[in-house]
Amino acid sequence: MTRSSLATLIGAALLVLSLPAFAIFQEKPLTDPEQEARAQELMRDFRCLVCQNQAISESHADLAGDMRAIVRERIAAGDDNDAVRQYFIDRYGDWVLLDPPLNRKTILLWAGGGVILLVGVGLIFIRMRRSTRAGAQGQTALSDTEKAELERLMREQG
Repeated sequence: MTRSSLATLIGAALLVLSLPAFAIFQEKPLTDPEQEARAQELMRDFRCLVCQNQAISESHADLAGDMRAIVRERIAAGDDNDAVRQYFIDRYGDWVLLDPPLNRKTILLWAGGGVILLVGVGLIFIRMRRSTRAGAQGQTALSDTEKAELERLMREQG
């Protein structure tokens, strides 16, 4: 085998091995512009379950792409926006919404940050009070022996 045919064979093998990199999933928008606009609007309401704090309209995760395809399928099937939302809520819970409703299931999502902040401030306050009490209790007068020892040490230093 000659050098040029070996190089051609290696080049062809590398090209074949790199083909999966070019197999990027191309999303197909809905043919009806009004339906596609509804789909895009709805996609901004759903949380990417991989990225967690990003809408599926902005996420590059495979799962977000699958969710976008489902939104388009549901709209093409004639579902209204509420039906599409309910479809995702039934499968993933209220957490799939970027702006979940306030109810007994999501109260921790809404109040969790404030509760953690209040607990932290309370712990800091308790710790500060304990340290000032301990400092005040620790300040006792020196005994006569301790005063004499302190004076002796100061004379030696001075």
